[in-house]
Amino acid sequence: MRAHLARVDAVLVQAVIAAALSFAHIHDLAAAAGQDGWKAWAYPISVDLLMVAAWRRLRTGTGRAAGWCWFLIALAASLGANIATAGLLDMGNVPAWLRILVAGWPAVAFLGGTLLAHQPEPQTAQVPAEPAPPERPAVPVPDALLAHARKIAADHHARTGQPIDAPALRARLGVPAPLADAITQQL
Repeated sequence: MRAHLARVDAVLVQAVIAAALSFAHIHDLAAAAGQDGWKAWAYPISVDLLMVAAWRRLRTGTGRAAGWCWFLIALAASLGANIATAGLLDMGNVPAWLRILVAGWPAVAFLGGTLLAHQPEPQTAQVPAEPAPPERPAVPVPDALLAHARKIAADHHARTGQPIDAPALRARLGVPAPLADAITQQL
């Protein structure tokens, strides 16, 4: 468990550092392109929020084409700012085409965010089926619990030569019968 927490912490630290650097690059590019004060700070927020909204759309499974489109647009804006501030661009003399792109970004971000937030969900007229009397509805099993149960099942099999059954698994884990049944089905 500690190894998992250490990995999550390292990933979180890396993500915070990367986000802060990218945020600063977008701000610096916006400032160099003539957006001063609060406006220069609003650009990185706009880019990052569009990317998060697009990523959320990709994770929900609906409107994946729109999600990918807006995610790639936001990623291109972020990467473009990171590359532009790497010394390849004279930040004291930003070309007109880049000033136009920066000035046009708010409208692009507003359109993308609005389309992602307000895209209608597909209409389905399906009525959920009632479970048959002997069937029980599926019980969600957390990944960590399933991984722990797999270790217990492997140990049981190594000791007895038999797969573990739901009552034995329930006793070892101390979980309710429906959860033990759901875990046993996934083993």
